[in-house]
Amino acid sequence: MEEMHTAKKYKFKAEINKLLDILVHSLYTSREIFLRELISNASDALDKLRFETTRGTEVVNPELPLEIRITINKEDKSITVSDTGIGMNYDEITKNLGTIAKSGTEEFLKMVADSNDATNIIGRFGIGFYSVFMVAKEVIVTSRSYRKDEQPVEWRSDGLGQYEVAILDNKELPRGTSIKVLLKDDAQEFLEQWRLESIIKKHSNFISFPIFVGKEKINTVSAIWKEPKSSITKEQYEEFYEFLSHDTEPPADIIHKSIDAPIQFNSLLFIPKKSDEFFWLDRDNYGLDLYVRKVLIQHKNKDLLPEYLGFVKGVVDSEDLPLNISRETLQENVIFNKIATSITSTVLLYLADKAQNDKEGYENFWKEHGKIFKLGYVDFGNREKYIELLRFNSSFCKDANEVISLQDYVGRMKENQKEIYYSSGPNREAILSNPHIEIFKNKGIEVLCLIDPIDELVINSIGKYKDFSFRSIENADAKALENIKNNERKSEEKKEELSKDDKKHFSSLLAKMKKILGDKVEDVVESQRLVESPACLVSINDGLTSTMEKILRMTNKEIQPSKKRLEINPNNKLISNLLEVFKKDSNDEIIKEVTEQLYYISLLNDGELTDSHHFTSIANKYLEKSSLWYINYSIKENNE
Repeated sequence: MEEMHTAKKYKFKAEINKLLDILVHSLYTSREIFLRELISNASDALDKLRFETTRGTEVVNPELPLEIRITINKEDKSITVSDTGIGMNYDEITKNLGTIAKSGTEEFLKMVADSNDATNIIGRFGIGFYSVFMVAKEVIVTSRSYRKDEQPVEWRSDGLGQYEVAILDNKELPRGTSIKVLLKDDAQEFLEQWRLESIIKKHSNFISFPIFVGKEKINTVSAIWKEPKSSITKEQYEEFYEFLSHDTEPPADIIHKSIDAPIQFNSLLFIPKKSDEFFWLDRDNYGLDLYVRKVLIQHKNKDLLPEYLGFVKGVVDSEDLPLNISRETLQENVIFNKIATSITSTVLLYLADKAQNDKEGYENFWKEHGKIFKLGYVDFGNREKYIELLRFNSSFCKDANEVISLQDYVGRMKENQKEIYYSSGPNREAILSNPHIEIFKNKGIEVLCLIDPIDELVINSIGKYKDFSFRSIENADAKALENIKNNERKSEEKKEELSKDDKKHFSSLLAKMKKILGDKVEDVVESQRLVESPACLVSINDGLTSTMEKILRMTNKEIQPSKKRLEINPNNKLISNLLEVFKKDSNDEIIKEVTEQLYYISLLNDGELTDSHHFTSIANKYLEKSSLWYINYSIKENNE
């Protein structure tokens, strides 16, 4: 037994206690992945050690081979996972094995608690080590740092709320980390060599360091991205993808590319079938593994692909980058930047080909990854490729699930149509019932339905497609629409126009309504766009749409809603009734009440209603009046 100084005890933080409780009591189907996680951590430690040696750092025990060894002890019912990697000192082991590195949030813990299968969860949030407590009644970690003059340390815990750390006096202990797992009674299966071998071959077969169980090397190391595509089977691709991503489903797409000139590199990229549900919670957890001549330089490099392609998993191996390049100088390296540009272009060209030749497959891709892909509106260098890959729902789609390209839209524009029209809303149904869309339905003009809040940012960023600018239906110029013919069926349904006398009274009614609303609106005018609805608010001179105003107010509270013009439909029955009241008594109180209510309803349609209490009080008042009218007239009339 090693001599050691008095062990110091620490308590786990609250989130780790919750996590350990979940791992121990809730997750049973995935217990074997504890070995995958320990091996992954060992591989990371070896990668870090190799990185230090390639840049000339002096390390302890330089003669030690870089390897992972697993030993079985059936007498004390334990297995030990050892590596000759970078090791840890007292402070590092206390920090690394006492906290959750990335996400210890309540929301993440809830995700783990709600899952019966931890395979796709553990390992993504820096909690892999703690999975050992699914099978361990006690864990003892012994480690010696690669740095000279650092003393070995020991960490041990039963996972029940605290751990202890001590400094060892044994200076003969070799560099690296050894994790001894004393197995629970119901985890004795892991004492069998065949069981450990099967786990390694399933989850860790592509680890780039030899893994030994006893004296036998288990993993078959193969950098398949360096092999010709013709020599690799579908099963090999899928096996490597599972190792890389921990995804239990095979990938939707495989992009294997070898480039020889002007720079030489190999890339093996995968597009998952399903979106990464944790992307928005853990935005930093993406990137490609960067190798230089089969040596891992950086895990999950975020500069090889832009964030909007963050759903892509894979590896890139360069022959031209220096082996000892530092992470700090990668972004400034000309060769690295050319590789990154080439890989981005490769992915976009692949998607373009998929969109053209596999429409159903591309629509499935868009359904899963479209939300992230839309973030590419800031990629000005690839704008043309990006724009062609965008997809939107539209008023011509059969339902909310169907999507079209901008090319599809332009291909069926109406004669004399000069702009691409769009409308934003919480869902398709809300957009299609928006009063602003009535004239577009009447003329058979297609309208893009922007349901995702980011859609309007995308549209405003790209500005135009081919020779056509984008225009919100809120800001549409009614005069420009006059040159577009109505649908023949709609033309037959044309409402009867006002008489010459009524037109004069209607103009006076509009002036009265403007006086009632005062500074709330810029003006009150007759509408040329409404067909069914009584009124709507219209932005003036290409003002911001309602959706954009809301988005901007979320980031800048000083932005106030812009004044709009209230348009009134003279052919609507409510307005006809109001006109009759006005002709008899221009000061009737109901004119004021209806005008205000029309204004509030229009605000509500635009999602801009802030004074809901005043709106509902007026509505309740009218319900009270209408019920009284019903009693006094309809019921009495029926009883007589």
